[in-house]
Amino acid sequence: MRVYPHQYIDRRSGTVQSERLFRDNLVNFIYSGVRENAGFCFNLITSGRASALLSYLNFDFTFDQNGRKVEQFIHELNINMSESLLPPESFKTAREVFQRQIRYWECRPMSSLPSDNTIVVSPSDSKVLVGALSPDQPLFIKEKFFQYRELLEKDEWLKVFDRGDFAIFRLTPDEYHYNHTPVSGEISDFYQISGQYHSCNPGAVVREVTPYSRNERVVTIINTDVDGGTHVGMVAMVEVTAMMIGIVEQCYSHHLYDSPRSMNPGMYVRKGQPKSLFRPGSSTVILLFEEGRVSFSNDIVSNMVRTDASSRFTIGFGAPMVETSVRVREAIGHAVDHSSIKKINQGVQ
Repeated sequence: MRVYPHQYIDRRSGTVQSERLFRDNLVNFIYSGVRENAGFCFNLITSGRASALLSYLNFDFTFDQNGRKVEQFIHELNINMSESLLPPESFKTAREVFQRQIRYWECRPMSSLPSDNTIVVSPSDSKVLVGALSPDQPLFIKEKFFQYRELLEKDEWLKVFDRGDFAIFRLTPDEYHYNHTPVSGEISDFYQISGQYHSCNPGAVVREVTPYSRNERVVTIINTDVDGGTHVGMVAMVEVTAMMIGIVEQCYSHHLYDSPRSMNPGMYVRKGQPKSLFRPGSSTVILLFEEGRVSFSNDIVSNMVRTDASSRFTIGFGAPMVETSVRVREAIGHAVDHSSIKKINQGVQ
């Protein structure tokens, strides 16, 4: 099967960038030859135990003491270590590099955002696509990445987000692996759903249709229509594990990375703060919004239909789906008609 390049739009420059996909040849082999000719082996490879083994083999080797291997590793993946809290020589394994903390308050500041609290920010350094669950909306994407009912499972939340909008954030190994809260609000629910460990490589996603709703995932429901909230309605943040990622560690910090906590109903979270950590590899975060409550940034929407970029999603699904690179804590949308929502919340009709 022919392997196509994968390109995305760099948000800051507006230019087309070609992505070097981590272990691309291996993933393509697994999702073509193995998947098509050895179903039992394919299911074994995408199991939790195999994922943990692959993670260990790829990320837990020890660098040599003179630091040459760590420098080579960082260079090969083009990781920006200037943002790291710790110097490169302090990292002993690839896992430690992937799980690095950065000075996000300096290199991912939210000070440039409008003072209006209705801005929704990116939960991660990633490539993003946006869409709608309603067939009568221009951004409608018919269950290419996930089966909606399978994604959330709980009927109460399926009713809330029915016909709503979504954004898919795909993390790659070179990027910062902490997820941050995209909105401010109160935790209404938090639960985990068991599943497989399919790769989030674009080629694998196209071949194994709707993998995100079959992978193991963690769901956090945030009510933003509260005092100090973003007032964009209920928001579901779905953190999807992937091949070589078996754990999403919940570690919310209200200040810097201090005093990390797990998610609990009734807990208030502030937009832009560290929420969780993906273990090494690449993975995905999906945000779901209620119908009519969010408007996505114009550049992200317009980039999706650009014809000068070769996207595996566009080729595989037969519809324009070009990603835009975004950085954690930068704006990706805003609440719709916030003034009227505020009046309703204050009891003014």
